[in-house]
Amino acid sequence: MSRSSSAGTAAVLSLFIPGLGQIYNGAFLRGVFWLLVTPGLWIGSTGTLGWICHIAAAYTAYHYAARRRS
Repeated sequence: MSRSSSAGTAAVLSLFIPGLGQIYNGAFLRGVFWLLVTPGLWIGSTGTLGWICHIAAAYTAYHYAARRRS
């Protein structure tokens, strides 16, 4: 991807919709992974693991974008 992505924007996008920040970063397969896994954990654990997945998706999107910028 030719434009540099903002780490903060990637984190916020993934916080709202897990996987969207990864797609914004250009990591399409990682984004699809989070888009599929997070809803499954929300439903399968009645919400408990869904929160953890949401935070993990935002964290990984942030760090992936920050690593790409350096």
